[in-house]
Amino acid sequence: MKKIFLSLTLILFAIAGFSQQKKQVVGPQNVAVKLDSLVTVSLPAGFQKKDTLNEQIYTSNAEYGYMIAIREANAKGNTPLKKERDLNKVLKDYIKGIQGQSEGSSAQNIRDTTIGTLKAKVFTLKSDLESGDPQYRNFILLYTQDATYTFEYVYPENRKDLVKDEYKAYISSIHFSPELQRNDQYLSNSNSLSTISIVEIAGGALVIILIVVFVVRRKKRLAID
Repeated sequence: MKKIFLSLTLILFAIAGFSQQKKQVVGPQNVAVKLDSLVTVSLPAGFQKKDTLNEQIYTSNAEYGYMIAIREANAKGNTPLKKERDLNKVLKDYIKGIQGQSEGSSAQNIRDTTIGTLKAKVFTLKSDLESGDPQYRNFILLYTQDATYTFEYVYPENRKDLVKDEYKAYISSIHFSPELQRNDQYLSNSNSLSTISIVEIAGGALVIILIVVFVVRRKKRLAID
């Protein structure tokens, strides 16, 4: 996770440069980029790739925004997450770390989403630049036991009304292999009741009902006698 924060700090310089540029029109041709054998995303032709700190970082200028896709291999010694609440804590800590990188930035519209069967976190980081123009970074964060995937879309406030279709196309192009399932994120679904638990509850309720019926009937018989 610390490696992700360091890499994101490095690409902040590229993002700052992008925010100062005029709109750069890029051709409509997009290409499918394999982050690994399980994850692909579509980026404009001419994207750049950088390998650093056991990560692959893909960046590209689009017509209205700046796209970033990061794949970081998790440390092999990491203990697998056991429950959904453990995953929620990892994602929460990640957001705190990103927000702490840039003074005056704020994480907004934090919410859960799903991509296939996997749980992801979506949020927007708003930063005030020295030029006085706010900048927005839309994040999609997805954690698995083997790797963490980060997808960003960066744009200045003056393009806020222009980026919707381009951003939607970008996030819609993210595809995960069916081989990735929820237990690749955390091992136990203990938050939900198991079949055995449901049967036990139903059986206990039936016993209580029978006892109540027996007591009522017994009282009626005693009253008649």
